[in-house]
Amino acid sequence: MRIVFFGTPAFAVPTLTEIVGQGHEVVAVYSRPPRAAGRGLSLRKSPVHETAERFGIPVETPRSLRDDEASARFADIAPDVGIVVAYGLILPAPILDTPPEGCLNLHASLLPRWRGAAPIARAIMAGDSETGVMVMRMEQGLDTGPVAMAERVPIGADATAGELSEQLSRLGADLMVRALAALSRGGLETVPQAEEGVTYASKIDKAETRIDWSRPAEEVHNHIRGLSPEPGAWFEGKFGRNPERIKVLRSAPADGSGAPGTVLDELTIACGRGAVRLIDLQRAGRQPIKADAFLRGVRDLPASVA
Repeated sequence: MRIVFFGTPAFAVPTLTEIVGQGHEVVAVYSRPPRAAGRGLSLRKSPVHETAERFGIPVETPRSLRDDEASARFADIAPDVGIVVAYGLILPAPILDTPPEGCLNLHASLLPRWRGAAPIARAIMAGDSETGVMVMRMEQGLDTGPVAMAERVPIGADATAGELSEQLSRLGADLMVRALAALSRGGLETVPQAEEGVTYASKIDKAETRIDWSRPAEEVHNHIRGLSPEPGAWFEGKFGRNPERIKVLRSAPADGSGAPGTVLDELTIACGRGAVRLIDLQRAGRQPIKADAFLRGVRDLPASVA
């Protein structure tokens, strides 16, 4: 089969690599356009874009797929099937309808729970004990298509979004090549998603990244690990002459109580109920460090943080 692969972030790279490694013919890759990044704001290609170029696969980077030109270009490629993994753009009907075998999407949740853009972060932030990856046939609705294959995994009590994403990306790569093998034999069966239990994983907004110490410790801990390493949960504290914003990349529930935001013991912070111990932190413009290293660089601990 002639395959067109749609993907952008590092999460999608293992699937593209595995598809190529299994000998499938990937005739084109679609990825989001290069973005300005770094101090010099030079244009940086996406991880999928760079991987495709290493394989010698032509890369398309349209800003939209909704115009006639994009639809005609895709039709000219004449794919048998489209494979979508965290692409970042909605595929309109003319794109979805072009491949004779349709389009398959790899989604990092147990659908219908956590349809949408940020299923891994939302599952951790909600305190879910389990998640997974699913291959589904795409249709016009947002992650509403029938499911072909699924794998379930437990979410560790201290697992971060970055760690879970890496685990699911490897699992999803294997799942997708199994789905392609079944599709090539004409044996890929699907079942409709359940009508109950639908939830939506909206994109993470910057406004919700600040830590709210008035929440119970378990919720604060889940908030921190669900946003780690990016975009990162943060708080403000005066650890020098001026208040500064500190990212927290890893935490743990701890014993203790006090007014929310009170610094109880070194970097143990009181919450609305209970407390959390800060383990990995990052000051603005610096590398992540352990709490003990952070404390060695602090003149005086504040009585509280916000």
